[in-house]
Amino acid sequence: MAKSRWFAPLALTTALLTVGLIVFGAVVRVTDSGLGCGNHWPLCNGTIFPPLDNLTAWIEWLHRLFALLIGIFGMITLIIAIIAFRKRNRAVLIATVIAATLFFIQSMLGALVVVLDLPPTFVTLHLGTAMLLLAALVVAALLAVYKPDAHYQTDKFTTLTYATTALSLVIILTGALVRGSGATLACTTWPLCNGSLLPAEAGQWAMIHMFHRFAVAALGVAVVMVVWMAFSLKRPRRIKLLALAAGGCYLAQAAVGAMFVFSSAAPLWGALHVLFAALTWILFVSLSVFEAMNTREIALEAAAWQSNPALN
Repeated sequence: MAKSRWFAPLALTTALLTVGLIVFGAVVRVTDSGLGCGNHWPLCNGTIFPPLDNLTAWIEWLHRLFALLIGIFGMITLIIAIIAFRKRNRAVLIATVIAATLFFIQSMLGALVVVLDLPPTFVTLHLGTAMLLLAALVVAALLAVYKPDAHYQTDKFTTLTYATTALSLVIILTGALVRGSGATLACTTWPLCNGSLLPAEAGQWAMIHMFHRFAVAALGVAVVMVVWMAFSLKRPRRIKLLALAAGGCYLAQAAVGAMFVFSSAAPLWGALHVLFAALTWILFVSLSVFEAMNTREIALEAAAWQSNPALN
């Protein structure tokens, strides 16, 4: 079907826009523009367009405009998924419906964050939902186009890949909690926190900050194991390249995180930190999808739909 050829590029475009939204959200946070439009939503301080001389309001307003653009692209993606995949590959449709649902939830959380004066819990949930939305779009696009080039049984590499993917999301959530709780500069040195490994005497904000660093270190160990096992178990070339790319993004994320501390939370480093975190997440989600399809956990379902003439 001709429309199905449009689906993957459109879903990936929406995913890239979502990355832009996430990075722009980081700019909103590190520039303290979260309440640039006051407690008003969807209007900005009661108006459609903010005043030209109010930079924080424009940053927040552009963030909302990004979200609106994603909503438009997402709706088109959902319509095409319903038309093109409802009978021949339901997994694609399900992933797209999940993405649409997550977009709605993320939008409502964004409104609550503004109305409730940026509570840390909702800030964290807002970013977490955006990351899940990004994952759902990537999964939908990959399910629509990927044909397994290898078939093998689920093994320890598959399990490790799934676990590392989940851990990469935990890292993102703990990072959002650090920023949302105001603990960004509770530790002004790196890798130790003000010269201490466990800065309990420095208060809860320093401990929250260090908990994030411990989680990042744990992810580093997992990433090294994923890369090593991808090569030692002779996984397909696609898997090896993805593992290496994920490892590179992880290293960049950690380095930029250190620069964020050394620069006293400069907005540029904060935005780059979130960007590399999102890219690491995307790469591990893609790895998980390829592993799932190669081990036929998803491929069998897709094959069942495609091989049944009554469903095509």
